[in-house]
Amino acid sequence: MVLDACKSALFGVAVGDALGVPVEFLSREELKQNPVVDMRGFGTYNQPVGTWSDDSSLTFCLAEALATGYSLDLVGRYFVEWYHEKYWTPHGKVFDVGIATLEAIGKMSAGISPLFSGGTDTYSNGNGSLMRILPLVFHTADKGIAERFEITRQVSAITHAHIRSVIACFYYLEFARLILEGREQFDIYNQLQLELPAFFSSLNIEKKELAEFKMLLSGDIYRLPKALINSTGYVVHALEASIWCLLTTNSYKDAVLKAVNLGDDTDTTAAITGGLAGLLYGFEDIPTEWVESLARKNDIEALAEKLAERYES
Repeated sequence: MVLDACKSALFGVAVGDALGVPVEFLSREELKQNPVVDMRGFGTYNQPVGTWSDDSSLTFCLAEALATGYSLDLVGRYFVEWYHEKYWTPHGKVFDVGIATLEAIGKMSAGISPLFSGGTDTYSNGNGSLMRILPLVFHTADKGIAERFEITRQVSAITHAHIRSVIACFYYLEFARLILEGREQFDIYNQLQLELPAFFSSLNIEKKELAEFKMLLSGDIYRLPKALINSTGYVVHALEASIWCLLTTNSYKDAVLKAVNLGDDTDTTAAITGGLAGLLYGFEDIPTEWVESLARKNDIEALAEKLAERYES
């Protein structure tokens, strides 16, 4: 059970990521003319079929650290090694990295603790912590809500310390946690609307920050037309798009293809969507040919086994 969930999460992220890499930055209109329906190669970064980006690399770094034992210093070290030593890269090369993540890695490389390396201003709210946070659900799932939030805050803050990024990561992990409990997506969406606003209020989070999440915390996002769903690199847009894709499809394949074809930040939107869709539908629902095409497939499988071994109870 835990192994299937770990495989579903890691491959769910990586397959979505790899689907989006060749078309990153293409507009929705361009993709409407030539939609992604299968794995492609080359394109934006001129990478072979099945190549995943920094989204998956940093997800794998987090998973690797968790498999050893929760340690912010170890997570931070693996992030630094990814950028400087090509650790957990698909082909021994870093070809995509976000500005906030790069700045945080620079600070950690200079000896600053990962507790203080992430950006804290409102401009540091790209989707760079959300895209890699999913493995943390296996560490926090059995903890109380306050502890879940604090651990999420710490891991997000390695690169993205602003409360908005932390809230986005926490919402996403709460969604994932309830999937692991066997709940279905609309039930989860409604439960989070009932529970999270009161919890966030208890933390004295500013109302203007919670207002950024209005469509998730009090709206009916699944009723919105595609034209009103943004797929930029802004963390709230990325989270909204992933939940919208999850709530308006019925399979892993349909969810990630819908995410990719929204355009713009295609790899990250699909990686974030793919993580939840992988957990929701299970590893067996991820198309086999997509899994087989992934760079370092066997290494990802071995990592899932290590992570599962850590959290198997």
